[in-house]
Amino acid sequence: MRLKRFANLDHVEQHNSLKQFKRWRQERIRKLKMKDYSFAVPNAQPDIAFLQANRKQPTITWIGHSTFLIQIGGLNIITDPVWAGQMAFQKRLTAPGIQIEDVPPIDIVLISHSHYDHLNINSLRRLGGPKQLIVPAGLSQKLKLKGFMRVTELHWWESLHIHGIKFTFVPSQHWTRRNPWDTNSSHWGGWVIEPVGSRSGRFVGYDGGKTRQLLQPSHGRAADEGAAASEGSRSGDVPASRRNEAKAHISKAAAVHDHSRQSGFRAEDAFASDVSDRPVVSDSPTIYFAGDSGYFQGFKEIGSRFPIDVALMPIGAYEPEWFMGPQHVTPEQALQAFEDTGAKWFVPMHYGAFKLADDTPSEALCRLESARQSKGIDSSRLVVLPHGESWRLAGK
Repeated sequence: MRLKRFANLDHVEQHNSLKQFKRWRQERIRKLKMKDYSFAVPNAQPDIAFLQANRKQPTITWIGHSTFLIQIGGLNIITDPVWAGQMAFQKRLTAPGIQIEDVPPIDIVLISHSHYDHLNINSLRRLGGPKQLIVPAGLSQKLKLKGFMRVTELHWWESLHIHGIKFTFVPSQHWTRRNPWDTNSSHWGGWVIEPVGSRSGRFVGYDGGKTRQLLQPSHGRAADEGAAASEGSRSGDVPASRRNEAKAHISKAAAVHDHSRQSGFRAEDAFASDVSDRPVVSDSPTIYFAGDSGYFQGFKEIGSRFPIDVALMPIGAYEPEWFMGPQHVTPEQALQAFEDTGAKWFVPMHYGAFKLADDTPSEALCRLESARQSKGIDSSRLVVLPHGESWRLAGK
């Protein structure tokens, strides 16, 4: 039986062939000797007692890379759980913001895709709690073979309601592989997390983790439109205007490549804000977790469908751009994507934990600041979290 192969919305060539990989590795041996890794993302002292007891206040805690603890609607949610001490032959650059033994019982695990730096089976096993896994289409069977029985998979634009929280799987531009034979056999994407009212009385009941009932994924108009858009793009029907617009954004982003050193900005300056200065968002925020993605026209589509408060956006693993560009945004492109979604606040992620590419944490943050200044985005809208800090979104 032939495996189903998933595709991106935009027609892009993913640079993931063995020949291209070998070229990058040869370049990397020379480049890494000239890279400065003296700067490391700082770790704040996590408030473990608060996180363990909290079932009311919405919070976001960056654990590292693409792993966040999100508390909302009484649920403890983990994104892309990775506590691994190394990735391939590269040791972790800094410790996770919360040790896995201190993480509160997890109700929901959101997986963006199957790459090893986003899905670590040992980390997933060690997490406590009931752990309902919500994963991309094509991935549930692999996880069930690993012993995880509470798994629900979704296609793009499908949603699942749990305890008054709606989880929607949204597109990204990426690819997947865990072995040489399963390339793109499961999908990839991001997640929109939004509180919703129980108008039909069919939403999940919750009693502190003892019982819960899952609904079937909802499709509706958004899913139908998304499926039509996906099918259209696979048949070559992406409008030329949308493709040209996306290319223009990328070209514009590349023009702000001066790394902000001219203004004297250092990576350490990104973490100068006091915890008390964090923005107050909402008692019921909508959060967009972008997963892994290259820049694509889908960011605008996501923004048109959801009123996003906080966007968790990747900014690292982009160099060399000839190789990483189709799958990882640059910091400049991440800011453009942030603007495309219409989100109010930007939280950078996917940097500072592993040497996945040739860029450094310092370079990513300096380029992000340079792009912010170039675009005239207010500095208060970029919330650069240290590992372990809990941003209390309701300000309480």
